[in-house]
Amino acid sequence: MLMKPSLSLTISLAVALNLFSLMAAPIPDDAKISGFALGCQAYTFNRFSVFEAIEKTAQAGGKIIEFYPGQKLTKEDANLKWDHHATDETIQQVKDQLAKFNIRAVNYGVVGAGNAAEWRLIFEFAKKLDLYGITTESVNDLDVIEKLVKEFDIRVGIHEHARRPNAPDYKVWDPNYVLSVVKDRDQRIGACADTGHWATSGIKPLDGIKLLKGRIISLHLKERKEIGKQQPDAIYGTGVSDVKGILDELKAQGFQGNISIEYENNWDHSVPDVAQCVGFVRGYGAAAH
Repeated sequence: MLMKPSLSLTISLAVALNLFSLMAAPIPDDAKISGFALGCQAYTFNRFSVFEAIEKTAQAGGKIIEFYPGQKLTKEDANLKWDHHATDETIQQVKDQLAKFNIRAVNYGVVGAGNAAEWRLIFEFAKKLDLYGITTESVNDLDVIEKLVKEFDIRVGIHEHARRPNAPDYKVWDPNYVLSVVKDRDQRIGACADTGHWATSGIKPLDGIKLLKGRIISLHLKERKEIGKQQPDAIYGTGVSDVKGILDELKAQGFQGNISIEYENNWDHSVPDVAQCVGFVRGYGAAAH
């Protein structure tokens, strides 16, 4: 004789299924180094093409890549740009290049949209690439974004550039402000922590990471030689950003997003420098065992 499930069991199952549906797909372990999904923001190689950026990420030892809109697709055709308007054929070409070098695309940004229709196009593009997240500074569009986050199950991180003394309306440089605009939103909306821009703005990166505990979607992890000054990026472990402390804190927080090395220095020959940053994270993991 079959027993009908109790009302309480039915409700519990419904709640469990609802919670499961709110969980965005994690980045797989084979895309991680020392427990972190680590690779490059393609902007590191902005003097090259998307295809070259994927190859250079692999050469540096990275496992993942974060794309940005507007990069030329191939070195042969500088007029063909890569962004969310790409055709399915172009997307497949990029997927083939990713597979060739065993690199996983995980994020896209910093990107904005002119209207709700374009935001939908961005999320559709991200879904086709099976991305973990999208990065933006469009805090005024969060009502539209939040609906799409729920529909597509893709995370969104609010990025911050450096403080602009002559533009007081630019507030996302401050992690306190970012927290204020995301704290009551869907848990899949949080921050893309750019430690370099924080440092330029006079914020110690580790302080920002701690402040945004539980709401960090991704990082543009940068090393700097000094806090409070605009400087070129440095190799991990050679500055004052306390990269080890950041990794310790992320680990303690159970961070599951991507760490993008966005190395804005030595533009034409940065692969060896980026490789040393990757090596620092590998060494961090080795020291923990």
